[in-house]
Amino acid sequence: LRVRAPDQCRRVTFRSRIDQSVQYYAVRPAEPRTDATPGMIFTLHGASVEAIGQADAYANKSWAYIVAPTNRRPYGFDWEDIGRLDLLEVYRDAMARFRPDPSRIYLTGHSMGGHGTWQIGAQYPGTFGAIAPSAGWSDFRSYGGADKYDGGTAVEGILRRAWSPSDTLALKDNYRGVGIYVLHGDKDDNVPVEQARRMKEVVGEGHPDFEYYERPGAGHWWGNECVDWPPLMDFLRKHTVPDRLRQTRTTFTTACPGISSSPCGWAAVLQQIEPLKPSSVDLSVDAAKRSFSGTTANVARLELQLGMLSPGAIHAEIDGQTLDVPTAASPGDGLELSREGGAWAVARPLTGEFKSPARGGLFKDIFRNGVVFVAGTGGTAEENEWSLAKARFDAETFWYRGNGSVRILLDKDFDAASFADRNVVLYGNATTNSAWAALLGPSPLALSPGKVALGGKELLGADLACLFIQPRHDSQTACVAAVGGAGIVGMRLVGRVPYFQSGVGIPDWMVFGPEAMEQGIGGIRGAGFFGNDWKYSNADSAWNATR
Repeated sequence: LRVRAPDQCRRVTFRSRIDQSVQYYAVRPAEPRTDATPGMIFTLHGASVEAIGQADAYANKSWAYIVAPTNRRPYGFDWEDIGRLDLLEVYRDAMARFRPDPSRIYLTGHSMGGHGTWQIGAQYPGTFGAIAPSAGWSDFRSYGGADKYDGGTAVEGILRRAWSPSDTLALKDNYRGVGIYVLHGDKDDNVPVEQARRMKEVVGEGHPDFEYYERPGAGHWWGNECVDWPPLMDFLRKHTVPDRLRQTRTTFTTACPGISSSPCGWAAVLQQIEPLKPSSVDLSVDAAKRSFSGTTANVARLELQLGMLSPGAIHAEIDGQTLDVPTAASPGDGLELSREGGAWAVARPLTGEFKSPARGGLFKDIFRNGVVFVAGTGGTAEENEWSLAKARFDAETFWYRGNGSVRILLDKDFDAASFADRNVVLYGNATTNSAWAALLGPSPLALSPGKVALGGKELLGADLACLFIQPRHDSQTACVAAVGGAGIVGMRLVGRVPYFQSGVGIPDWMVFGPEAMEQGIGGIRGAGFFGNDWKYSNADSAWNATR
């Protein structure tokens, strides 16, 4: 064991809510401490760099702790998906453990961490006083060659929407109100400087608090100053996080409320009209008049917090419609508004059977919340062997890629009460996995031997592969996902979906056949998003016209 002096970098461990595993982050203390309450800089490492190495690249700051999350591994998840959740877990733990000045919280990172800075800075505006990407890139389309899904088919449209949380520039308006410092070497042969120049052009144009510096002759890594650059540090130190509860106006765009729902302390997007299309709000509050006003786009349910208002009637003018709520229960209660048929109305708080920020869809959302893998034993010998092997393969993939620790159980050994309110992945189908009916209940998608049924359609064949996510029937918070097929061919085929790979967008459900191995997207029979009631939505589903 290394012995650490009080001012040296050290590892801090915590138990992750994602899979109950123990994870670590690196901390460089604020020493020598001249500020009464130091701030905190979260710094995101690049590919192949470990968190402790990232923190070691900084000199001690008297005015801030340096905190480096791990992204679960040196490569991890590009600070999306599980990597993003890792940062949020580290944020919560470090804020509670070290109690920094909450008005002086910052985000920076290098290379892959520069991408994470752009991405997370856009997803969570109002969390950081300033962001500072170094040698960063925008998204997987501009750097990495991700499919743009621009062929024009309906299925491609669904996949494009499933990818939308990764579309950094679609959220560029969220950068308003946050200071941005961009650092890049003009001879970078790893992440071309054109990435920074593009962000300068698209984000920096008209931004009131944007600084940009290209280091002449510098490559991708030119020493510790790549991250601990004095002008960058000075820029961060000058900024503060706005008091979100005191803001009288908020503008915000989200691709998915399950990823990011609230830009401030008093407004949140709870549901979308069209899933995974950008939803935005531009709202103002007048505490003295107990009133809200503004506009929304693609928002089906909105929450307004009343903590800054005195008790009494609430007046709202949203999207040109006037609402008067006679009484508010008490300051601190939330007012939920739902939009149906184009009209807003006061609604009861969401219950677990509806989509919400806590359980909002997208297949990859299953890999969190203490996820457990359950393999089926009720099929043929080949199907049972596949089910256990696939569960093991996924668990090892998650361990290798994300330092994950997932419990694997056979269906006959699975006791739902012992894993209450935890996410579950079921391998197989309704016949081969005995935990299916108990956890899924009356699911709108039926996967059984030789058949997939959904939305009044029946697709026949043992070679069909299927992925989908639904609420866990016996829980108000957990989800269940199916990874399986209508037969052994479909089961083997489903293994081709890289759902642990960042930048891959997977909708709520998808069915495909073996022709996908040759045709790619053309082999997808159908894909889509369930409605806010978790039932089949014809408007948000697409089927291959040739099938």
